[in-house]
Amino acid sequence: MFEKTAKPLQKVKVSGGGRCNVTHACFEVPELVKRYPRGQALLKKSLHHFSPEDTISWFGDRGVQIKQEADGRMFPDTDDSQTIIECIWQEMMRQQVQVRYRKQLSSITRTTDGFRLVFEDGSDYLADKVMLACGSILKPEQYKWLSDLGHPIEAPAPSLFTFNLPGNSITSLMGVSVPQVTVKIAGTKFQQQGPLLITHWGLSGPAVLRTSAWAARWLQEKSYEFTVLVNWLHNVSEQDIREQLQGIRQTIGRQLVHHKNPFDLPRRLWEFLLTRCGIDEQVRWGELPAAAQNKLITSLVQDAYPVKGKTTFKEEFVTCGGVMLAQVNPQTMESRIVPGLFFGGEVMDVDGITGGFNFQHAWCSGWITAQHIIGSIS
Repeated sequence: MFEKTAKPLQKVKVSGGGRCNVTHACFEVPELVKRYPRGQALLKKSLHHFSPEDTISWFGDRGVQIKQEADGRMFPDTDDSQTIIECIWQEMMRQQVQVRYRKQLSSITRTTDGFRLVFEDGSDYLADKVMLACGSILKPEQYKWLSDLGHPIEAPAPSLFTFNLPGNSITSLMGVSVPQVTVKIAGTKFQQQGPLLITHWGLSGPAVLRTSAWAARWLQEKSYEFTVLVNWLHNVSEQDIREQLQGIRQTIGRQLVHHKNPFDLPRRLWEFLLTRCGIDEQVRWGELPAAAQNKLITSLVQDAYPVKGKTTFKEEFVTCGGVMLAQVNPQTMESRIVPGLFFGGEVMDVDGITGGFNFQHAWCSGWITAQHIIGSIS
């Protein structure tokens, strides 16, 4: 095994906030593939060979118990990614895998018997079969050594990133989170639900990250300048709110709007929305002017924010794009163009939303490749 860095498995180490979101408790393949914005056709075939249940069993057979959380994400019961790293490493040592560090690949060429790998330090290696599992590649030119073999590449684009709101006053609420919202990109059908976190640079959390994944290519084309709409009440409609406010006026009309939050929003967010709508601290629910009420309704169910830019965490970044899937055999992960060349993980044009889905594809494609290579050798 050739490793570009001095420390392998570092993406595993930082994933899931250092806990490693190993996979997801979604055990039906037709439902599971819906969590992947790209690659569903390949995954419908590959995931039958190595499913989330197989992932759980693989680690369990090696002494690592995987637990499920309420949202379906699955972690080692130690809540420590080092547990996963040590398990994989111990299996590698048991299988007598040799690792060569600081070996950044610069080119691959075909030979009569296989491949010649040339590294940036000037060394080379001859192999009869090669598996590429280099993860996300952000710059198109970094695929040159692969396209030189004749492999068509889908242009890469960032996925799973947060939305920047430079200079927006909502960033003063950094640290505030809402457990269930709906995020929509204005003027499109891109819409996702889930928790949202306000940061000092903008909006983050699973709802935002999932939206960025599904809209990755569209957002890249727009240079990451667009308007995001937030329904702070998840799936409550404007009409629902109007009807609810009529009841509120009748039942708690004498209470101050600032003091009585009937929508169970975080206090700081509630006060922020009211202030932005121009609702004075002394206004009671029964006295709320129609114009202010309309502004509040819009802020609750269709709160608009201009986005300019994104933030991608380098340690955990994911891209869409990579090796075109039409040229990959989903039963073996072998190239249809270059026999003996195999692919694993995000080097292919496959990416999932947050929740352990990208790791599941990595485990699956790695297992399929290994089984095929071992079978062809034996």
